[in-house]
Amino acid sequence: MTRSAHLSRPATAAESHLLLVEDDEVIRNTVRMLLERYGFTVSTAADGLTGLEMFRETDPDLLLLDVMLPDLDGIGLCRRVRELSLAPILMMSARGDALDVVSGLEAGADDYVVKPCESAVLVARIRSLLRRVSFSPPGAGAAPQAASAVLAFGDLTVDTRGMEVRRAGQVVALTPTELRMLLEFAGSPGVVLERRTLLSRVWDHAWHGDTRVVDLHVQRLRAKIGGDRIETVRGFGYKLRR
Repeated sequence: MTRSAHLSRPATAAESHLLLVEDDEVIRNTVRMLLERYGFTVSTAADGLTGLEMFRETDPDLLLLDVMLPDLDGIGLCRRVRELSLAPILMMSARGDALDVVSGLEAGADDYVVKPCESAVLVARIRSLLRRVSFSPPGAGAAPQAASAVLAFGDLTVDTRGMEVRRAGQVVALTPTELRMLLEFAGSPGVVLERRTLLSRVWDHAWHGDTRVVDLHVQRLRAKIGGDRIETVRGFGYKLRR
């Protein structure tokens, strides 16, 4: 993969390069100009195959893509990108259908917005994803000789300083969103975290966020760290088994 699971890249707009893949020329140009006004550097592609090629060539900090694309649709592009990179992916759906949302998140997207989307909401979602990539855990600025805080849960270990996760000794490649979620669970093992709590802490969705994002990411996390490691508490949320 072109990016590691370590969260170290800057989140400032002036240093962030976004790749926008959108087939509608009017929407593509409108979104590009909007994001450039906020200080982002934006490259664009009009179809999925071109978008994939540009992603490989430019290694952007974030991928913003439409679901409906010619040649290679957004779901397929998302899957292909996830084979290459852990970079944040924000999907755009014109309908907001449950199938679009679930398919995009299962393919590896970190978040989604429904078109048309208010400028402030779109920029907030992008900034939230970029902050996740540049996240530094508490104590990250401690003296270099300080020992890493390694938490163990069965065969799963979480190094909260080195930002590394291992299962049975093998490194687990997590996206920034998956890692942030696991850190929330690891910080409160055995404690039930409600979906809204996770949505607020991991996605910064203090407004009308969709809890399906949480459920799909829990599924993805379970597939990587063990299906029984995160327990569902019906009617409340999830907890990490001690």
